[in-house]
Amino acid sequence: MLDAAGGRTPSTHPALRHCVALLRLHLASPSLAAAKQLHARALRGGVPLSHPLLAKHLLFHLAALRAPPLRYAVAVLTRVLPDPDPFSLNTVIRIAASSPRPRLALALHARRLAPPDTHTYPPLLQACARLLSLRDGERIHAEAAKNGLATLVFVKNSLVHLYGACGLFESAHRVFDEIPLRERNPVSWNSMLNGFAANGRPNEVLTVFREMMDVDFAPDGFTMVSVLTACAEIGALALGRRVHAYLAKIGLVDNSHVGNALIDLYAKCGSVDDARRFFEEMGTEQTVVSWTSLIVGLAVNGFGKQALELFGVMERKKLVPTEITMVGVLYACSHCGLVNDGFMYFDRMKEEYGITPRIEHLGCMVDLLGRAGKVEEAYDYIVNMPLEPNAVVWRTLLGACAMHKKLELGEAAWARLVELDPGHSGDYVLLSNLYAAVGRWADVHVLRKTMAKDGVRKNPGRSLVELRNSVYEFVMGDRSHPESEQIYKILAEIAERLRREGYIPRTSNVLADIEEEEKETALNYHSERLAIAFALLKSLPGTPIRIVKNLRVCGDCHTVIKLISKIYDREIIVRDRSRFHHFKSGSCSCKDYW
Repeated sequence: MLDAAGGRTPSTHPALRHCVALLRLHLASPSLAAAKQLHARALRGGVPLSHPLLAKHLLFHLAALRAPPLRYAVAVLTRVLPDPDPFSLNTVIRIAASSPRPRLALALHARRLAPPDTHTYPPLLQACARLLSLRDGERIHAEAAKNGLATLVFVKNSLVHLYGACGLFESAHRVFDEIPLRERNPVSWNSMLNGFAANGRPNEVLTVFREMMDVDFAPDGFTMVSVLTACAEIGALALGRRVHAYLAKIGLVDNSHVGNALIDLYAKCGSVDDARRFFEEMGTEQTVVSWTSLIVGLAVNGFGKQALELFGVMERKKLVPTEITMVGVLYACSHCGLVNDGFMYFDRMKEEYGITPRIEHLGCMVDLLGRAGKVEEAYDYIVNMPLEPNAVVWRTLLGACAMHKKLELGEAAWARLVELDPGHSGDYVLLSNLYAAVGRWADVHVLRKTMAKDGVRKNPGRSLVELRNSVYEFVMGDRSHPESEQIYKILAEIAERLRREGYIPRTSNVLADIEEEEKETALNYHSERLAIAFALLKSLPGTPIRIVKNLRVCGDCHTVIKLISKIYDREIIVRDRSRFHHFKSGSCSCKDYW
């Protein structure tokens, strides 16, 4: 075919046809080198730089790469400006959305180079989710609705993911409910499950999963990772084991992501032996993530030395640790009081593995020093650290000050927290604990009045216990349970048997200016004691008791649970806000250092 000037039309150019065919052929195993060679061959064969068909197939090939080259893709797109076809523009937007520069996707869309179509909005919403930009996401949502494209299932899937990523799980669920049941696909279900899981809503994850199973929708690996994460969050070991059995039945147990989630589940439920056993069963499927999951799991369960030994085995196998691996290693040192080892591993992390310390690593070092009573050194470390300390770092210091009664440094940490994260109830509690520990009750009362005036509410202590496939929750002094009368009888029996063992309540842990007898009563009704009493009432003798508490276990409860484990011959595993305590035969895995 000839054009008006007597030459070939570009679409029938032999070099173009040849290169397009080869680009399609290489899609099964795309290669950047091959793409560039074919691009060069087309240009040498006389195909214009601005030919839209060449750009379209070249961009499609680039998008198929594991790490698409954004700069090259944009360069190809600019050759067909100002009128790129929607497919080419959407392809570059998709590449940008998944690149380290997702904002470029929004910038390209803002130029209105081509009319949006059904494939425009999902990558734009992905970019908003990665940027955690709710404002941009809501704007794109409104635009999609205006153009009549917001009802498409893949747009709604992207909206569910966006709102979940931005913490608006209720909005995500509202959009999810708008998707007709027959149109929901694996991405729909997984986006909703992940949205709840990422926002700490484990019960909702399990509810949605039950809905999914009720309509006979087959789960995949991503589904089951969210479900296992939810089981781990609430410490539902029995449910997690049933999920594990189901995974083996449907053939997903060999999925590496699922395997790592199983290690995490068992570790977070305090079943370290199961975590280690499954890790060993993975064999050649073990990844650095698997090793990291077990190292972190051992560390938070109080088995810091075993965690460090496992890290040594990992190094001997020539596996390269990640940033998260090193957080686990430093955490193990912190919770075992291994200050010198902690600094040794920190230096090796930088020098041997080239890992630039992040704020999480620096926070571990502050915690390492603070727990060891080196509070002044911890403060100096914060002042001189290479990154700007965030609220978590200052909160760590304030906790160390409360533990070691360092009033002046505690007030300095509090002053920074007021600037960085005002209104955080935990900070008020830590400062109140510090004032009470040094006997400054007037300041305690002033602080609590300030909390009331500013509307700051203290999170009440809550403890969960799993029995016979159900999870029960208790709060301090709770009498809402239908078997409260029997529970309090068990508490009274425990108190009597403790006295016979020579137990004397540590009333200093009740940080209120009240009489000693009232303090003893308050201690006796802490939520974890109620949960343990219920477990003793309802479970078989010798059965391990597993408790999950949202706050740090107080020193008196720690002493009491050690004695209960001895008196009743029970292993009691308590997961508090930051770690596990394995109580057995009158001792704890933390060796009283936590």
